[in-house]
Amino acid sequence: MEPPSAPPRRGHVPWQGLLLTVSLVTLWNPPATAQLTMESVPPNAVEGKDVLLLVHNLPQDAFGYNWYRGDKVDSSYRIVGYVTNTVEQRLGPAYSGRETIHPNATLLFQNVSLKDAVYYTLLIVHRSLKNDLVTGQFHVYQLSHLQALQPENSAGP
Repeated sequence: MEPPSAPPRRGHVPWQGLLLTVSLVTLWNPPATAQLTMESVPPNAVEGKDVLLLVHNLPQDAFGYNWYRGDKVDSSYRIVGYVTNTVEQRLGPAYSGRETIHPNATLLFQNVSLKDAVYYTLLIVHRSLKNDLVTGQFHVYQLSHLQALQPENSAGP
């Protein structure tokens, strides 16, 4: 009997398919849920100007939002609440009349003062009744203080 002209055909090894599957799963990572963040625009405001507290990565299933003055959720420091499905605003005890909430949870402060330079907390209530919190702040300066910090223009000889 002559030796075969082609190498013998090996059967399918099941672990090779498993190895391929594990490799693909390891390389494919679904995108992580983006973290809720707050940004002050501008971060350093001049007294009398406006400031926006922008919310990034707002969840799509938000039932409503509540903004609080301070770094914790306390009903006596609630500025304003917003119910997404009814577009209803509910003013809180810390509302000064200078704050405006927008459907994207952004909070606008008009005519800021030095007293406004505190922490602010946003509570987001999901439809599942799970809550998310984010806290941030902005700084307020008097225009005269900012001008004093700028280098003076030196006249050449």
